[in-house]
Amino acid sequence: QVPLVESGGGLVQAVLSLRLSCAASAITFRITAMDWYRQAPGKQCEWVAGMASAGMVDYTDSVKGRVTISRDNAKNTVYLQMNSLKPEDTAVYYCRPSWANYWGQGTQVTVSS
Repeated sequence: QVPLVESGGGLVQAVLSLRLSCAASAITFRITAMDWYRQAPGKQCEWVAGMASAGMVDYTDSVKGRVTISRDNAKNTVYLQMNSLKPEDTAVYYCRPSWANYWGQGTQVTVSS
């Protein structure tokens, strides 16, 4: 398994922003597609955003226009910039390589209204 370390979560008020980071070591990061997921309390895990190694991105409809995924291959890190946060964005956020079937510890995002 590739160590995954998510960070950047916290408690924020609605309409504000957060940037999540995910460091993935021990892989050839620059050729690895990366995804962000989230799991809200009492709900199933939901795919949020993905970024291919070539830079193509995609987002789930509920975050389009508010969320941007990016990567820094030199740092083996993928980011999730979340703007105009809503209470329904409250969840534990996870990242992982697209081929992975395991999770890191995640980072908690709590958005207050």
